Parts: sequence; C-alpha cells; structure tokens
Amino acid sequence: MIRVNLLQVKRKKKPKAVPVFIINSVLFTLAAIIASGYLFYYFSSQIASLQQQKKANEATIADLKNKIKEVENYESQKQTLEKRTGIIEQLKKNQSLPVKILSEMGNVLPNGVWLQSMSITGNEIKISGTGFTNEDVVNYEKNLRKSPLFTDVTLHGTQKSAAGKVVTYQFNITCKVKAG
Repeated sequence: MIRVNLLQVKRKKKPKAVPVFIINSVLFTLAAIIASGYLFYYFSSQIASLQQQKKANEATIADLKNKIKEVENYESQKQTLEKRTGIIEQLKKNQSLPVKILSEMGNVLPNGVWLQSMSITGNEIKISGTGFTNEDVVNYEKNLRKSPLFTDVTLHGTQKSAAGKVVTYQFNITCKVKAG
C-alpha cells in the first residue's frame, strides 16, 4: 500500500545566507570609518602641535629680532667709537708732528742763521730766514738734507741785504716732511 500524505508538512526554510559582498562592504565601511576617525584625531593633534610650535617659533623670532637690533646698535656704536678713536689718534699724530718739526729745525740750525717765518701746508714746509753769511745759509740747507725728517729740500736762493753796517742774507727754503 502506498501511502500518500496530502497534508502539507511545514518544513523550515533554510535561512538564506547573507551575500558575501554585503558583509565585505559593511566591514570595509566600518574599517574606513575607524581609519578616518583615527586619521582625523592624529592630524588634529599634529595641527595643534604645529600651531604651538609656530607660536613658540614666532616668539623666538621676535626675541631674535630684538637681539639683532641690539647687535646692530652695538655695531653702530662700535663704528662711531672707532671713528672717534681714529680721529683722536690722528689729532695726536698731527699734534706731535709740528713739535717734531720745530725740534728738528732747531737741532739743525747753525749759529749765524735765524728763522723769520715757517708755514706748513700738508707735508710741505716753506721756511724764510736770515743768515750772516751765504755759507751759514748753505750749511743750514745741507743740515736739513741730512735730517731724517725732511726730504726734497730746495734752497730758492739768497738775497743780500744791508741794515746799517750789518750785511745779512735773506733765504727761502722749501722741503717736505717724510711720511710715517
């Protein structure tokens, strides 16, 4: 005998499996959200750190600019002081030169010769004087030539003059002071 069951038997349906691409899409989306959150937090902290560093650098730059101004002021004061020192040294040098010239003029001046005028222009000296004899004037010119202080000594001639019974010789000499 064959039995046929005409009653329907309710069978449980097997649950349909969720498609793999949906699971993969959800997992990928979650991973992307987590990675995005982490990167957002990481870059936000980096930006905050860089902003703090920028503020610190700007403060350092402002401090360094102040120090640069101080150094520039110091350098300008130093240059001014060096110029003033140079001027003072030049004045001292120029002040001692006439003393040296007069001292040397007196040392080489022979008896019988006296000076009437002397002018110094730069390193050139013009001397006017009187001597009792031509030989005294020539000796004075030779003594000037031998002096280590003078160069280019030139006697521009003598002129005989008489004042009563006394005969004198007027002379003009030019020379230059050695540099140094």
